[in-house]
Amino acid sequence: MRVPATPEVTHVLIVEDDNTIGRHLDAGLRGHGYHTTWCRTGANALAEARATPQNVVLLDLGLPDVDGIDIARTLRAELPDLLIVILTARSDEIDIVAGLDAGADDYLVKPFTLTVLLARLRAHLRRRPPASRREEGPIHIGDLTVDTSARRCLVANDEVTLRPKEFELLAVLSRQAGTAVSREALMAQVWDENWFGSTKTLDVTLASLRRRLGEAADAAPRPLDLPAITTLRGHGYRLESATPRQASQADPDR
Repeated sequence: MRVPATPEVTHVLIVEDDNTIGRHLDAGLRGHGYHTTWCRTGANALAEARATPQNVVLLDLGLPDVDGIDIARTLRAELPDLLIVILTARSDEIDIVAGLDAGADDYLVKPFTLTVLLARLRAHLRRRPPASRREEGPIHIGDLTVDTSARRCLVANDEVTLRPKEFELLAVLSRQAGTAVSREALMAQVWDENWFGSTKTLDVTLASLRRRLGEAADAAPRPLDLPAITTLRGHGYRLESATPRQASQADPDR
């Protein structure tokens, strides 16, 4: 049985086959108080993540035995609360979208500085406080329930499995239901107030969130009172008041 990672220490699993980069990351993170484990293959990384509790995985994509995208997808499915940051030389937008859609929370293109990586980690970890610090009660909007304390999303009485960033995005929109929330505000609250990369990650995450909620509504035995997420072109998004919805009327592009 897996036991929780030590709360006072952040456990980081480094998945990197390049010795120079791996040593640099290992030494740099240890020097800043992180507990690190370094794996050079995807198979070893999966075995380590399954055997030893981790908080963060720093994942290279160009591994010798398997593509890192497959590792990200497997880790996200098995360990939904794990923070996954891809570190790779692949800089094309299609690769970034693929990595984020596979379940990564962040994507850094090599070369990058240790300072930037540490800042990104601090920003992500600030948004994942211990459960003991989460005192906000469940948010009910029609047949949608967002329980931030338990990190659960329910459509009617059925739980919907969301990736960490999908849940955090839904939580932000739910707290401000009926209010327009700008893209900049969503990036700052869900990702990093100092985010300077493409905001495509927001679009990918939002599309996936809509799809998961839509699938849950389609599977319901009765029409649901489920809020829609409206795109405000040139501004951001708004979680609408709940409206009755037939399963056959689902539209993932609303």
